[in-house]
Amino acid sequence: MTTASVVRALGTLAHQGAHPPCPCDCAPPEVLADRPDGTVVRSGPVVAKAHAPDAHPPDLAARLALAASPRAAGILLPPLGAPPGDARAARTAHGRAVTLWPYGRPVDPADPDAAPWEEAAVLLARLHRTPPPHPFPPMRGPAKAARAVARMRAAGPPPGGDPDDGRTVLAAWRSLPGWARDEAPAPAHRARFLCHGDLHLGQLVRHPVRDGTPDGPWLLIDVDDAGLGDPAWDLARPAAWYAAGLLGTEVWLRFLDAYRAEGGPAVRADGDPWPELDVPARALTVQTAALALAKSAAEGRGPDEVERLMLDACARIASLPGELTGTSAS
Repeated sequence: MTTASVVRALGTLAHQGAHPPCPCDCAPPEVLADRPDGTVVRSGPVVAKAHAPDAHPPDLAARLALAASPRAAGILLPPLGAPPGDARAARTAHGRAVTLWPYGRPVDPADPDAAPWEEAAVLLARLHRTPPPHPFPPMRGPAKAARAVARMRAAGPPPGGDPDDGRTVLAAWRSLPGWARDEAPAPAHRARFLCHGDLHLGQLVRHPVRDGTPDGPWLLIDVDDAGLGDPAWDLARPAAWYAAGLLGTEVWLRFLDAYRAEGGPAVRADGDPWPELDVPARALTVQTAALALAKSAAEGRGPDEVERLMLDACARIASLPGELTGTSAS
């Protein structure tokens, strides 16, 4: 967890960004997220984010510039303040880069039927069709998957858990081609698209919010992993959930159809989408299962029912013959 001093510093920056210094009775800052890769604190209409300690400044600047640029208008939530790269925009908290953003209303976890799957698909298709800036860093999806596996290895098996779970996840991991494990470049014809890099429903907000009513359009947030890569990676999480039985067929098909209708290049326009989705979906399955084991070990418990579904999916992946996984020669 992030230290209290960092949270206080973020709260102060968010409060200052919300309005000029003045006596006020604003509510205390609210911690929206606190993870190793980012801490997010809200004060009224402004959100302050402390990026990961290892964030590469030039890459972060390029990603922020994309979010602020007209080419991403209506797709990505733009940051607040001076243009990225301007000295006035440089903020830090305890050595971590800090950015300010307008607050957007997130997806309501209590109303899964209202989850904006079609809207997410449309935004992804538009992002994937956007001409990327040049130069631009690579998409960090495979790096996040590799980091999840490393975290699982470091954590060890959960107390009372089955040691075979970790071995199963690693076997599924080894079945992936090198590019999906962040060990080699992606195939050139699939590596030139602008990707989000970490798509899930928590990466969508409605903005603007007026009088407490979220009447603005849905936008994508969190550009920390954005970059050039295989656009199928951005469809991989819902594809993996569908394959594992966590996402219903109707919802999956609505998502896929909306993406195709918007001209998204990640999959063919019709027919079987799995030739493009198979490797990224398997990688996201492994990533999810690895994080589940790491978290359950940290919390001193065994995997829950949902986590067990992802581990079972890894077992199916690990049992596939090499000619089906593309690793028979490795």
